[in-house]
Amino acid sequence: MPSFRTAAFVLAAGTSAPSPTSGFVARPSTPPATTTTVGPLRATEAFQRSLLEARLANDGDVAAAATTEELDEQGADPVNGGAAGPLPSLADAPPPSADLTSVQNSLLRIAASTDRGQFAKPAQKEEASRLLAEMESNAPERASSLEASVGTWELLYSDTQLFRSSPFFLAGRATCRTEEEARRYDWFCDMHRAALAISTVGTVRQAISSEGRITNEFEVKVGAVPFLSDFLPLRYSGGLPFTIDGAIVSTANVAQTAPDEWEVYMDAVEIKGSNVPLLRNVLDAGNVALRSRDLSKFLEDNVAQYETPKPVLRATYVDDAMRIVRDQDDNAFVYGKVSGNEEGTDYSSVDADLGVASLLEGFNDAVARVYL
Repeated sequence: MPSFRTAAFVLAAGTSAPSPTSGFVARPSTPPATTTTVGPLRATEAFQRSLLEARLANDGDVAAAATTEELDEQGADPVNGGAAGPLPSLADAPPPSADLTSVQNSLLRIAASTDRGQFAKPAQKEEASRLLAEMESNAPERASSLEASVGTWELLYSDTQLFRSSPFFLAGRATCRTEEEARRYDWFCDMHRAALAISTVGTVRQAISSEGRITNEFEVKVGAVPFLSDFLPLRYSGGLPFTIDGAIVSTANVAQTAPDEWEVYMDAVEIKGSNVPLLRNVLDAGNVALRSRDLSKFLEDNVAQYETPKPVLRATYVDDAMRIVRDQDDNAFVYGKVSGNEEGTDYSSVDADLGVASLLEGFNDAVARVYL
């Protein structure tokens, strides 16, 4: 019976001996029809070394064959010296670019599971911050971030209160001159959201025009008839399915002061799309809109120390589908593009009926089934 070293030598010779076509001896892909079952062999150190040497020799022949084919395609002669020049080394190759699609998908998973970051835990916010930093470090270069941002976008994620993406609250923060005032403003925003905990934040949308006009829409929904059983002799679980709907719409003009910086000039705030009867007529008249720009001009003309707040936003990442904007406190707002529309939403089709019509329609379709 041959020794282990002899068997290793035969195996190495078989795997490294070139053939006329492929450079290796072809091995049968299937075992012989009859095989003899033997017990497990205990490989010696010499046998393992021989197998390793055979494999290395085999890999060396593969690399040499690949290099020869590559040089032949380039028209270079590796023997007589060709014009192709030296092959680039791995050290000269550029580092691989980040897989932005995977990074964006990871960020969107966090956004979806935390309602755009509203209920994110510290660990989730930390992971989102890491993903945002990776996206920003691989941001495509653009001469004008504002021009690339034209269209309608919806807020996907933020590491602060969602309403702070509004030009109105951005301008409010810009009035703070010290860190202490900024901390107070942060506390005020947190308490503002806590006081409105009964409300549900709907779509937060932003339309940007090519002329530098921003229309920010913050849609909300509040229960209209909650828990009447506490005050009336009625017994039911929870509240009634009537809601007060509306959108807080703020507008502003932006001027690009750098390729990735915008200066925001607040204009007006109004409520659109209210479904409250009578109140809707008052709101649509436009007389109750807060014209903050007119108020700022009045204060500048009459108060010597007053200066109109013009917050600065930084567009740290913009591509065809997603953009990241940061405010002066480095709070992040991640938007996803939904269309190329540059105008705000038309809320004229919203019925001012507290949702009664849709409720009755749904009741009829699901229960009564009375059709004329």
